Amino acid sequence: MGFFSTILGFCGFGVGVSLGLVVGYYLFIYFQPDDVKDPIIRPLVEQDTESLQRLLPEIPLWVKSPDYDRVDWLNTFLRYMWPYLDKAICKTAKNIAEPIIAEQIPKYKIDSVEFEKLTLGTLPPTFQGMKVYVTDEKELIMEPSLKWAGNPDITVAVKAFGLKATVQVVDLQVFASPRITLKPLVPSFPCFANIFVSLMEKPHVDFGLKLVGADLMSIPGLYRFVQELIKDQVANMYLWPKTLEIPILDLTKAMKRPVGILHVKVVKAIKLKKKDLLGASDPYVKLKLTEDKLPSKKTTVKHRNLNPEWNQEFNFVVKDPESQALELNVYDWEQVGKHEKMGMYVIPLKELPPDEPKEMTLNLLKTMDPNDPINDKSRGQLVVELTYKPFKEEEIPVGFDESNTVQNAPEGTPAGGGLLVVIVHEAQDVEGKHHTNPYVRILFRGEERKTKPVKKNRDPRWEEEFHFTLDEPPTNEKMHIEVLSASSRIGLLHPKESLGYVDISLADVVSNKRINEKYHLIDSKNGRIQIEMQWRTS
Repeated sequence: MGFFSTILGFCGFGVGVSLGLVVGYYLFIYFQPDDVKDPIIRPLVEQDTESLQRLLPEIPLWVKSPDYDRVDWLNTFLRYMWPYLDKAICKTAKNIAEPIIAEQIPKYKIDSVEFEKLTLGTLPPTFQGMKVYVTDEKELIMEPSLKWAGNPDITVAVKAFGLKATVQVVDLQVFASPRITLKPLVPSFPCFANIFVSLMEKPHVDFGLKLVGADLMSIPGLYRFVQELIKDQVANMYLWPKTLEIPILDLTKAMKRPVGILHVKVVKAIKLKKKDLLGASDPYVKLKLTEDKLPSKKTTVKHRNLNPEWNQEFNFVVKDPESQALELNVYDWEQVGKHEKMGMYVIPLKELPPDEPKEMTLNLLKTMDPNDPINDKSRGQLVVELTYKPFKEEEIPVGFDESNTVQNAPEGTPAGGGLLVVIVHEAQDVEGKHHTNPYVRILFRGEERKTKPVKKNRDPRWEEEFHFTLDEPPTNEKMHIEVLSASSRIGLLHPKESLGYVDISLADVVSNKRINEKYHLIDSKNGRIQIEMQWRTS
């Protein structure tokens, strides 16, 4: 009986399980509970505030505020580069901190302070969005929203009086909104000279601090005290308008600020060759510094003279004596037609000893190629006196991007007057009917200055500087600035057309010493031009 009972038991179990599965499957397929309803799908714009907060517990800034831009690419970059950035940042921080610690520990009778572990962990910071501000100055302003919930492991060992204690920083959280300003923007890589960092509000800093394995932040009152102390200390140092300045480039070289004055005296020429068929030549000298956008300076014309004496003096502002050179060209003046070159010479400034007058008698050449046989022919000589006077450190003018002060006018400027500097930066939305090759023409007191044309460009950038030496302040005068377009094709049909103009009153320049504005062009639909002016006095 026992055997048969066992067999029947197994059979009953098998039948029961099979029957249960069939019945369960049938009920699952053909019967649905009454409390289960189909989900209602609605677009996000129809959701109420509470529903949105449940769906998106932390809405990114670029969603809440249109001023912020998404920077997913930057977060992706940080995610992939973080293992390498972690090592580089920790190494730099260690190199900076160790000398400071070594200098401070003797004051507190501490034997040593060493980093046993220093890593920022595996979790990189995240940028929730970024604001970018556009100004008329040479700067770029960014305001990223930074959040970092990291897992760093920073362990510091302190030895004093024969005892050793280890302090460990863990579970670091930093929420901050820094303002990062890159200025001034310069034409040398990486295209900015300084980084200025400031905080727009007090940062949120939270971390764990362990001493000999015990969590110090669990001590009542200590957590809030330490957190507020860190916030206040950081705010006192870097809360806007206070900034942390990080120099990147030498501003003198990057901006090519003036570093000295070159005094040139054109004394005379000797045995110049006759160029005119009838009578002697009419020589004059043109002087120019290389890498300088200012127009050439000229001596007077000495009519019918092959041994002229000028004894005229000129001053040039030197920005890079290692690469700049003085170009001297002697021309034969012609009343009609092109002036014919009689000879030339180039003097590198690095060959001039500082603060020492040097008289030079130059053999005029046809070209500056020493192997050119055409230079074997004599063309006469030019006698000049040169003195290069470098500025002392305290005399180097401060750039406008470092401060709003305007540098003084150079020597030789009239005592009651000054130097009017006009910088043509750029134009926007200028367009001609027949062609758009814009350039700027400046008319002031009968003088005309022009920038170089920019071909086929509705948003040209020139960055050209012009100087006007005046005997008195132009308080009641205006400057006419016009944007023109010249045809690049040869022909008489539509060779030139105006793209707009503006007349700028100079009273504000004299009173404020400097203005930098964008002006709407008259007779232009949407055209604007950015002009900077400076009034420099002795």
